[in-house]
Amino acid sequence: MLQTEALDTVMRTLADPTRRAVFERIAHAHEISVAELTEGSGVSQSAISQHLGTLKRAGLVVDRAQGRNVFYRADPKGLAPLADWMGHYGVFWRKRFANLRTLLKEIDP
Repeated sequence: MLQTEALDTVMRTLADPTRRAVFERIAHAHEISVAELTEGSGVSQSAISQHLGTLKRAGLVVDRAQGRNVFYRADPKGLAPLADWMGHYGVFWRKRFANLRTLLKEIDP
């Protein structure tokens, strides 16, 4: 049950296109500040901060305060519920493709 809740949280968090874009910028940077995330995003600092809070609660990012600045970096462990779920369906599709390959070989001698 806990895995389902974690998966729902990650999927719901990444469903928002702006939040997903923020997460992608963080994931591509080693570490990035709120000011850098706001710069050129077309989104207010307040909105960026709200998105960061949601990403942090979902376990997708971690923060580090340094003086007045807060720096964010992606936490790969946060994507584990999504990776596990996709892995389950990867097995499902591999079996289906193997069955299809066998069927096509039987049809086309």
